[in-house]
Amino acid sequence: MIEDFEEKVPYTKRPLSIKTQVAKLEKRGLIIDDENLAGDYLSNISYYRLRAYTYPFQNNTDSEADHSFLRTDIHFKDIIDLYCFDRRLRSLIFNAIEKIEVALRTKIVQTCSEDTKNSHWYEDESLFKDNKRIVNGEEIFAYDTLLDDITHEIDRSNEDFIKHYKSKYSNPNTPPAWMTLEVISFGTLSRLYELLNKDDNKKTVAKLLGLNKVDILENWMHALSNLRNCCAHHSRVWNRRFIVNILLPTNADRLFLDRDTIARTKRNKLFAYLCCIKYILDIISPNNDFHKNLKGLIAEGGKLLSLKDMGFPENWNYLGVWRG
Repeated sequence: MIEDFEEKVPYTKRPLSIKTQVAKLEKRGLIIDDENLAGDYLSNISYYRLRAYTYPFQNNTDSEADHSFLRTDIHFKDIIDLYCFDRRLRSLIFNAIEKIEVALRTKIVQTCSEDTKNSHWYEDESLFKDNKRIVNGEEIFAYDTLLDDITHEIDRSNEDFIKHYKSKYSNPNTPPAWMTLEVISFGTLSRLYELLNKDDNKKTVAKLLGLNKVDILENWMHALSNLRNCCAHHSRVWNRRFIVNILLPTNADRLFLDRDTIARTKRNKLFAYLCCIKYILDIISPNNDFHKNLKGLIAEGGKLLSLKDMGFPENWNYLGVWRG
């Protein structure tokens, strides 16, 4: 099969001054009420970053498109309102995921430490799946890679309790689980849980979060660690299609979503992710304000905000986990 490749060409575009950037947006049909103010914004929020928020409203049909705005009523301030909504939404999500991440660390450490009666249980290879793959003709074991990454993250930690352990104890070389799992990344924690054998400990952790399948929690940890990284690196979450399709449970211990709604929900859109965040928060922090704060952000999102772009159904506020 012969693939079609577009011929590459040299990049010849030249840098534009802030004034030229403002003029370019205006020429494309964006209403600039105050050129100086628009210039001030563009000197602090790059033209290219803001492009992610103008793009859905422009003609981007092909390489020859002039990127003119498809609506004649869009002001520069409307784009800034959408950008600010996304920034505030990232902050809300990041804070929520922080609570979830801390709770997960605690529950995994406590459950596995008590059951194994081993302070360094994460170094016991028998507790993990024998997962291997071939890379460049070489066998790579997932547990070995995981342990290497854990060791690396311990070594680069500046936490006082890690330094104290290393200065006081000679063996084992690495700290106990309740120290170690505090300094590994959420992504590494997600892989650790995924690689654990499907024993009672793994089921216990999932059950503590109202889930009856460890596969669901594995998926949620993977998805939320990716979402957390998007927020931490200031990436857009509005109108984004995420890499990980999040699984939506039909047999959770608490009210989640009805089966019809689950069937219609796009698994790679933000609404699906927010449902999972809300479900866990209601368990670990029953009096949380996540729903209230989310509604407040949406109410102040500006005229360009479309909840459909994030996968929200019209009556989302009255569905399952969002009731009350």
